[in-house]
Order: sequence, then structure tokens, then C-alpha cells
Amino acid sequence: MGCLFQLLSRYPKFSGIKGAIPLTYLLGFFGAVFSCLSGYLLSQSGDYDGNLVGIHQWLGISTAVFSLVSYLMVQKAVRELILNLSATGLLLLITLTGHYGGSLTHGSDYLTSALTDSPEKGASAIPPVVNVQQAMVYTHMVQPLLKNRCYSCHGSEKQKGKLRLDSREFMLKGGEEGKALVPGSAEESALIKRLLLPISNEDHMPPKEKPQLSAQELALLEWWIKEGADINKKVQDLKQNEKIKPVLLSFQTGAKKAADKILEIPAQEVGKADAKVIADLKAAGVVVIPVTNNSNYLSVSFVTAKPSANLLTLLKSLNSQLIWLNLANTSIDDKGMEVIAGLKNLVRINLTQTGITDQGLSRLKTISSLQYLNLTGTKVTAKGLIGLKGLKELQQVYLYQSAVNKTEEQGLKKLFPKAVLDFGGYQVPTFAKDTTEVKPPVTS
Repeated sequence: MGCLFQLLSRYPKFSGIKGAIPLTYLLGFFGAVFSCLSGYLLSQSGDYDGNLVGIHQWLGISTAVFSLVSYLMVQKAVRELILNLSATGLLLLITLTGHYGGSLTHGSDYLTSALTDSPEKGASAIPPVVNVQQAMVYTHMVQPLLKNRCYSCHGSEKQKGKLRLDSREFMLKGGEEGKALVPGSAEESALIKRLLLPISNEDHMPPKEKPQLSAQELALLEWWIKEGADINKKVQDLKQNEKIKPVLLSFQTGAKKAADKILEIPAQEVGKADAKVIADLKAAGVVVIPVTNNSNYLSVSFVTAKPSANLLTLLKSLNSQLIWLNLANTSIDDKGMEVIAGLKNLVRINLTQTGITDQGLSRLKTISSLQYLNLTGTKVTAKGLIGLKGLKELQQVYLYQSAVNKTEEQGLKKLFPKAVLDFGGYQVPTFAKDTTEVKPPVTS
């Protein structure tokens, strides 16, 4: 701001701001000194590249010194030309210092990544391969995945938690939390442990504000580690069970990606939903929001409302727009599913911990667009699921703690070859810091 005031003050129109220049430079000096001190303390963590830290440090110190010099020159009223040159030089220093700070925090490509084809949030971090079986597992798939999702915090320029993931040797060495990679054991590899933590957990990787790995990308990493984490083998050289084959195929050029498909909305445009119906639903506590910005397709959740007969009937008026429906942990039963059966455009439905049985589930067989179905904690059996075999678009079915037994998976897989049947039961590691001991207050 001091530089801006200095450069503008040479015009008569802005001559009145000259009096504010000395104070602004002085405040800038104090701010720069504070930044230098806090930056120095942060650099002692050892999480950053030493060369970049050194450049950033001396540029920061130079900025602080130059701010003080500029303040003194203004106070002594040196020639305006010199003051303008000083302001220009200080602006350049601030820009360079900030640039190197950004490189330390976000990676050296933080300015250009948005202009290139680098994966964005929700996009695959692995470039499509022409023939997945002939691809080198590490070079063509695992390494690009780690580069696009992990290197910004665990690469050559920054090593958060003293962990680097940009080579097999560094992964084997690990960081503060142990070995990131244990060949043959995904369960013991800190990399997988962190990826499986709830996204709200501070130890989850990547951080929740950054792009997350898709289910396919996570499955690829687990499979690669379980098969020995070799960096010189092709996909065809490693054992492949029926579960990993569709995952591998999803990375091939032209192959459909199940995870992406679930997030898709119908290509056909629809008109806006009845505003009065939406208002009535919201007044009853139902959450109604667009699935994406500038879209008329809707997501409806009963997370804070009871799915009464009246509210379910209102959903009929949203038949054209409603594609995502969340009824998890509600009192919806088989009778209520009669209304749901009329929502022909549903793509996703979450029935976790509800009272539906095979009878209610059978109502969904007419919803041909259904891609995602969550039956966690329900009484639905394999027999009921078989009744949905005509749903050709079904991509993901969650069956954890349902009445469907994992021993029936192979038979169901034949009926739903495109779907991932998830029976849960994942082992999530517990860290010491996950537990907080709460003691009663001391009473007098």
C-alpha cells in the first residue's frame, strides 16, 4: 500500500495521500519483520526444501530492510524520482518473496497448474492409458497419482512430517509416523492408513481442502502395495482378482469410470422445480439443494426431517428434477417405498439404517437410471438384491451390516458385473492423538 501511495502521489489528484506514506511504510516494516520471524520458526520444522527456504528467507529480510529504508527516505524527503524507483523496487521484492513463499507452500507450479491439464478436484489424477495391461504400474499409474495428489506436501520441495513420496526409497524410509510403504501389506503402510481415515480427521491425507483420491485410485494403490510395490513391472505381471480388473480398466482410454459416472447428472436439461413445493419441504426441515451450480437437478435429504406420507407425496412434484435422495437413518419403511418408486429419474438413493426389507427394495426395480444404492444396516437380503438385476446402470452398492452375506458376493457379481459391491469392514488405524481424556472439574 505504501508503494501504491508513493507512485500515485506524483499525480496532483492524489497529492493528499502523501502524508500517509511514512506511516504505511513503517507498518509494512513491522509486518515484514514479524513475517521473517514466523517464517524462520516454521523453517525449523525441516518440512521444506532448504534451497527454496534460503532464497525466500533472504528475500523476506531484504523486503523488511528495504521497507525501513523507504520509510527513512520519505522522512528525509529525498528526490521524488528516487522515491518512485524505491517503491518500484520494493514492489518487485514483495512479489518475488511472495512467489517463493507460494512455491514452498503449494509447489513450484502453483501459478501454472490452473492453466494446464493438471487434474482438478473430482478429476482422475492418472492420465488414461491406451492399453492398461501393457502399462507400467508405477511409472504410468501410481507415480502420476502420487504426483498429482501428494507431492505438493510430500515431494522434493516440501516434506510435511518429514515424509517424501517421490520415490520408492523415500516411501520405504517413511516419516514421523513410520514407513509410508510396507511392500505386501497395505494395512501396515502409513500411506494407506492415512488415506482411509475419515476426511474430518486432521491426520487424513490428502487434507480435506485438497482434491481427494477416488475409490478406484485408492483401490489401485492398495493392490499395488499388496502385490509387492514393484516399480519395474507391468500391470499384466501382477495377480489380478475379479475386484481389481474393472478398477484397472477404468484407467484405460475410452473406458467408463464408475466413480465419475455416479457424479454425473443427466445430459438433458430440465425446467425449474415448483418453488412452492420446495418451500414447503424446506419449511418441514427437508434439505433441498441443486446438485451443482446452475443446475435445475436437485438433491433432497431427510437428515433433519421425518419422511412422513405428506412429505413423500410432495416429492412426486419434483419427479423431473430429483436425482439424489438421502433417507439415511429415517423411519422410511416398505410402504413409503411405494412413493419412491415413482421417482423415475433417481440416480442415487441412500437407505442406510432404515427399516426397508426385500419387499420395499423391489419397488426400485423400475428406476432404470439408478447408479448408486446404499443399503448399509438394513434387513435386505441377497434375494431382494437379485430382484434388481434389471438395473443396468447400477455402479455402486453398499451392503455393510446388511442381511446380505459376503459369501454371496461372487454370485451377485455375476448379476451385477458393472457394480462395485462394498461390504465394508475396513480396518482404520487409531492414533494416540485421536483420544482425548476428559476429566471432571475439581469441586471445592
